Amino acid sequence: MKIGIFLAVIGGITATLGVIFHLQGQSIVGPESSFMYSNPNWITYGLQISIIGVIITIVGIIIKVIIKRN
Repeated sequence: MKIGIFLAVIGGITATLGVIFHLQGQSIVGPESSFMYSNPNWITYGLQISIIGVIITIVGIIIKVIIKRN
């Protein structure tokens, strides 16, 4: 019954990667040889990935709280 913790961890990792992708799209982080570097598409992709990661984290926390109450 560790699915809540698992989802929270996976969501956190996904959100972190989304932030990194967003920053690469803005030319702030990463090597200049990367296909994501200075690419406006990756600015929006990174934000979308981060939002999905946050949603997965929230779902994991909610599942953990529901299981703990029972």
